[in-house]
Amino acid sequence: MANPNLYYDILEKPHVTEKSTVLQGIRNQYTFRVAPSANKSEIKKAVETLFEVEVAKVNIVRLPGKHKRILGRPGHTGPWKKALVTLREGQSIDFV
Repeated sequence: MANPNLYYDILEKPHVTEKSTVLQGIRNQYTFRVAPSANKSEIKKAVETLFEVEVAKVNIVRLPGKHKRILGRPGHTGPWKKALVTLREGQSIDFV
């Protein structure tokens, strides 16, 4: 088994929203915010190693930054990358 410390930089955090929660129940898909330089094979290895599950498929979405106002002052958020990870039947991840 691979060293799990190598994969903590790839998966930044789980992205939990109403839509991602629905996808967990319907399609067995989990959403993660990942490093901008990560590719599909690295994300698959990271999820399989850290959560001890079998990954069926990985989809990646690049999201642009948004212009926002905070206390009346203009600002913006940076671009980020999201990964939708589909697990095999009977597999699940419990975020505690």
